[in-house]
Amino acid sequence: MTQPRQFVIEADGGSRGNPGPAGYGAVVIDPVTGETLAEAAEYIGVATNNVAEYKGLIAGLKAAKALVPDASADGALQVRVRMDSKLVVEQMSGRWKIKHPDMKPLAAEAARILPASAVTYEWIPREKNKHADRLANEAMDAGKRGKQWEPSSSTAALDTPRPSTTAGLPPVSGPPGDAAAGAARARAALSSRPGAATGTAAAPTPTASSTAPQVGWAAAPDLGTPATFVLLRHGETALTPEKRFSGSGGSDPELSATGRRQAERISQSLAARGTIEEIVSSPLRRCRETAAAVAARLGLEVRIEDGLRETDFGAWEGLTFAEVRERYGPDLDAWLTSAKAAPTGGGESFAEVARRVAATRDRLTARYAGRTVLLVTHVTPIKTLVRLALGAPPEAMFRMELSAASVSAVAYYSDGNVSLRLLNDTSHLR
Repeated sequence: MTQPRQFVIEADGGSRGNPGPAGYGAVVIDPVTGETLAEAAEYIGVATNNVAEYKGLIAGLKAAKALVPDASADGALQVRVRMDSKLVVEQMSGRWKIKHPDMKPLAAEAARILPASAVTYEWIPREKNKHADRLANEAMDAGKRGKQWEPSSSTAALDTPRPSTTAGLPPVSGPPGDAAAGAARARAALSSRPGAATGTAAAPTPTASSTAPQVGWAAAPDLGTPATFVLLRHGETALTPEKRFSGSGGSDPELSATGRRQAERISQSLAARGTIEEIVSSPLRRCRETAAAVAARLGLEVRIEDGLRETDFGAWEGLTFAEVRERYGPDLDAWLTSAKAAPTGGGESFAEVARRVAATRDRLTARYAGRTVLLVTHVTPIKTLVRLALGAPPEAMFRMELSAASVSAVAYYSDGNVSLRLLNDTSHLR
């Protein structure tokens, strides 16, 4: 029995504006030698990141198919697609529903190029997808000049050193897990209207076998990409400008008109940055509404995490600081001086919240290692994550300002080191 040809496809797409000037790149690689077998790239005009990513996938699959005359025959070809787009990988694997009307015809076209049993999908970190990323940027640069990408002018392969050997594909007896069944489900769920993409195959290009030297203080080993939590405080509610206690034990208010505008502003800003790979939200309504606005813009799903909810402020819910001072003065004084003191009426102490938030942090850093995740949450959880990152005492909670719809960021490395990268950024609201 003839063994199938085996290829690795790496694909990517980008948009400078989302939507904005967009392009894609794809490369077909020999999994044994690391040799570049084909490249494809194209400037596609104004489009979103997700459309460009799907176009890159389509171009890569077509380039691989062109290398094997009988590629459509069962068992003729085995392909592993590697992309840093969690959305495309999960949708094409059949684990996520395809809801956006622009994505359905593109996913349908990708699913028709090769038999479902011939293709598996794998998510990889962005830094492992540099070749395809470089091709996509070359295409966008060419489009900026009013031209199309040309293989002869590309330096993507030369600028992306690749080991002389790479991990092989799964055994040819069948794809791992539910990849084949997932692809079949994706095909069945999609519209049949085709999209469009073109690609240009390149002659085999030798690749460098050397790797970059280690860098860093004291030649420390490469710790890899950290789990980065982009911490977004929800937009305003009616209680926010009045500075009323609004925790998890109160009325669960919705976003105000101002809050909805803030949510739209931050969704535009995050789309332009193009770095968010997952969205996790507190279960409270104001966070879910803020997260939904971002998710709609980025084409991502929202996962709810109860550990990100705000403090339960007990009998203080809905009151201003002055009102709490007037009614519950001794309890407020105790709360301000001890992290173990709880608000009147059975609320949560800061010590209890810190334990809950730390446990949530540990779960999420393990789940999203090496990924950039948007956490849509509240003042106390964000301040707690920042305080713990800095190793600061509990009283530091009262020395931070967090505006509505502000962005902070913390990176968590595999060796336990933590880096605070941003605090209370509101530039997107101005």
